[in-house]
Amino acid sequence: MLEDYRDFILRTNTLALAIGVIVGAATSKLVTSIVDDLIMPVLCVILPAGNWTSAQIILSQSVDSTGKTTLNVLKYGHFIGSIIDFLVISFVVFILTRFLGVKPASLAKTKKCPECLEDIAWNAKKCRACCSVLEQV
Repeated sequence: MLEDYRDFILRTNTLALAIGVIVGAATSKLVTSIVDDLIMPVLCVILPAGNWTSAQIILSQSVDSTGKTTLNVLKYGHFIGSIIDFLVISFVVFILTRFLGVKPASLAKTKKCPECLEDIAWNAKKCRACCSVLEQV
């Protein structure tokens, strides 16, 4: 049974997935630290002072039987703050991937077969769908 478990771990990429999750968590901490400790203090100099992220528009207001007031609001300040957070975090991830030398996967170049209109590799000599011979580009 232990051998079956070992084979399961080694053959199903479970170990690689676990390592990816651990590295992802560490990368998340790094990105959070860069954003919170280095970039946001600089942005706070540029952004308006005060608690602008709590800005909202009250659509309706009601009071229940216990006297508690319930508000129906559009929290546009929180929404704008979330957009700014997303842009800053995605920019930091972009810079980190460039710094570490991670290249985006290149898209495979394809062309259409003139006979069956199937997508085929750019340098294919024969269509895999209809077997027609193709002109070389």
